[in-house]
Amino acid sequence: MNLAELLLLAAIWGASFLFMRVAVPELGPIALIALRVTIAAAILAPVLRSAAARRQCRAKAWPLFVVGVTNSAIPFSLFAYSTLVLHAGLDSILNATTPFWAALIMAVGYKAALGRQQVTGLLLGFAGVLVLVWDTLDTGVAGVPVATAAALLATLFYGFAVNYSKRHLAGVQPLVVAFASQAFAALVLLPPALVLWPTHAVTPLVWACTAALGIVCTGFAYVLYFRLIARAGAAYAASVTLLIPIFGVLWGGVFLGEPITPSMLVGGAIVLLGITLSSAKPGWMGVSALKRRTANPQASAETSRRGEAP
Repeated sequence: MNLAELLLLAAIWGASFLFMRVAVPELGPIALIALRVTIAAAILAPVLRSAAARRQCRAKAWPLFVVGVTNSAIPFSLFAYSTLVLHAGLDSILNATTPFWAALIMAVGYKAALGRQQVTGLLLGFAGVLVLVWDTLDTGVAGVPVATAAALLATLFYGFAVNYSKRHLAGVQPLVVAFASQAFAALVLLPPALVLWPTHAVTPLVWACTAALGIVCTGFAYVLYFRLIARAGAAYAASVTLLIPIFGVLWGGVFLGEPITPSMLVGGAIVLLGITLSSAKPGWMGVSALKRRTANPQASAETSRRGEAP
């Protein structure tokens, strides 16, 4: 079940780069992302019908704000900016560096030990990303270095947010996290979006891409994402970004005519192998289970009684 949701999430988020690539030139990065998170928040707003959800929103307002800014407002905008220059497939490839930052922050910031198999899988996945990106490094297009740096900075924010949410939002309903994070991101982005709103007419195709970003790639996708964090662990959820390049490159090739090279195919296979290793016990799941035991002694005792691996 977790693997099926991981693949679906990767396909959806792989398509988000396609939609941004089409919509950003007309709307601009800030306006597009403000619309994206506002639509997503509106789609997820019915969660507030629950009194328990409203209590969690009030009790966890600050952590939810932090996640909204660091996992949506800032990285979404940085990636939207990068798509002004970079191909959708290349952006999705750069997005795959997120697990590297997530693991590094986990080890340095949260003092979590990384198992040998976990490290091997992560390094193998990162090597696959290098193979994927090799042919695109020398494009000769102005602005590529800055756009690439923006995309990598976005993944650094993702790496921080996935660890922060696991540590500070444990026990919060996934739908509450999904709604509140998008609502706070909208609160931050709407003022500058109004200032930067385009003065020209926007085509129906761009509106359609914007709607798809908000409804499918954010609203629905974040329900899957935060549910994976709660059920399988922060690092396992972050590994979705190793699969996204495969779909990002595929959608870019099919719908935008972007090139699909042999290095992309080889790199994709290496990435898949890295995911298999990094998500197997005692890798990502072992670390997340250890966090759950530390945060919830009763769950730890129950796990020990059943004889499950930590």
